[in-house]
Amino acid sequence: MAARSLPYAVAPTRGRNFVAHSSDHLPMKSTPINPDWIVDGNPQARTAEHSRGHDDASLTAIWDCTAGEFRWFFGWDETVMILEGEVHVTAEDGTERTLRAGDVAFFAGGTWANWRVDNYVRKVAFLRKPFPRPVAILYRLRNLLRSSGQQGLAA
Repeated sequence: MAARSLPYAVAPTRGRNFVAHSSDHLPMKSTPINPDWIVDGNPQARTAEHSRGHDDASLTAIWDCTAGEFRWFFGWDETVMILEGEVHVTAEDGTERTLRAGDVAFFAGGTWANWRVDNYVRKVAFLRKPFPRPVAILYRLRNLLRSSGQQGLAA
């Protein structure tokens, strides 16, 4: 959700294999938007971390924001589901979309998008730290070899 090495400074959920909370009862903490990214208004953002993967490469959080317009850098791959309100998004390629409650969207890590919040938006965000390209290639190769081996066993 932000361009940081660890998106949020909240107590990790290490050692926990199951985490369940009501999103309405998670403690929201102020997470100011970089002032250089703000295009218009005075948007105020807050975040509550729900859970974090044991390897710190994935994170689930609740995020909300008041009215304003800003550019946003996605440092991690992020899938969002809008819980309340709406946001007008313009991606780097010019694609425009209004996301409303129930809508799901994906933003690739390393990209920018323009967000315009007319009133308020609340979302759940599922973040995954992208592997460096060489590691991703090795990971895919490993999966390919594993799936080939399993097909051979099934024959």
